[in-house]
Amino acid sequence: MAEVTAGLVKELRERTGLGMMECKKALVEADGDIEKAIEELRKSSGMKAAKKAGRTAADGVVAARVAADGSYGMLLEVNSETDFVARDSNFLNFVGQVLDKAFAAKQTDLAVLMEGELEAARQALVQKIGENISVRRVRLVNAESGVVGTYVHSTGKIAVLVSLKGGDAELAKGIAMHVAAVNPQVVRQEDMPAELIAKEKAIYIAQARESGKPDDIIEKMVGGRVKKFLAENALVDQPFVKDPEVTVGALVKKAGSDVVEFVRFEVGEGIEKEEVDFAAEVAAAAGKS
Repeated sequence: MAEVTAGLVKELRERTGLGMMECKKALVEADGDIEKAIEELRKSSGMKAAKKAGRTAADGVVAARVAADGSYGMLLEVNSETDFVARDSNFLNFVGQVLDKAFAAKQTDLAVLMEGELEAARQALVQKIGENISVRRVRLVNAESGVVGTYVHSTGKIAVLVSLKGGDAELAKGIAMHVAAVNPQVVRQEDMPAELIAKEKAIYIAQARESGKPDDIIEKMVGGRVKKFLAENALVDQPFVKDPEVTVGALVKKAGSDVVEFVRFEVGEGIEKEEVDFAAEVAAAAGKS
C-alpha cells in the first residue's frame, strides 16, 4: 500500500475543499492515487458539498456560552451565504452542535473541532440547504480570579465575551453590552498596536499639511488628534452606554473590579462579499441561449 503523506492530503484538500480526515480516508482507500480519490469523492455527497465551498459565506450567526460558575466562555461564528438560511432551524441546530462540542472540550482548533461527526453534519447540511456553510472561528476566554460575562444581540449577528477581575456576572454582561454597541478596539490606550497608531498619525499629518500651517502647529494638532483617537477607542475611557456620565473604567473601579479582556465577534466582519449584479447575470445567460 502506498504511503499517504501529509502533502498528498493537503493537495487533495486544496483541490476538493473537503475536510482533512475525509481526504485522508479517500487517499487510503485509493492506495494513494489522488486522481482515483477525486473520482470516488465525486460519487459521494462530500464532493457535491465541496462544489459549494467556493461560494462566499458572509452571513450566518455568532453564538456564545458561559460556564455556570463564570470561569470561562466560548464564542463561535458559523457562516452561511444568506440571512434566510441563518434563521433556518436546521442551520441553528448545527450551530448548537458545534458550540456544544467546543464548549465541552474548550476546543479552539477548528480542524480538531470539526473532525468526524461535525464535518459529516456540515456536509449533510450543505446538501439539504443548498448553500455553503462554514465554521469560521471560535474563541475561548477564561476568568482570572473574577468572572466571564456575555451578551449576544437579539439578531444573532454580534456576540461579546468580557473577562473581569473581581466584579460579577451582571457587571460583566453590562460591559459586554457596551462593547457590542460601541465596538472599542482595545481595553486600554496602551494596548493599541503601534502600527495602528502610526497609520492614524500619518493620516492626520497628511490632512493637517493641507491646511498650510507650520510644522510646529501641525505637530500639536496631530498630537491632539492621536490622543482623541486613543481615548475614543479604548474601552475603559469610553462613556458607559447605559450612563454616559461615567466611563467604563470608573464604573468597574467603583465595583472593585477591572477589565482583563474582551472579545467581540460580528458576523462576516473582514470577509470580502461578492457583489452580484443579477440583471447582468440574466442578460449574460440570455445572450448565451
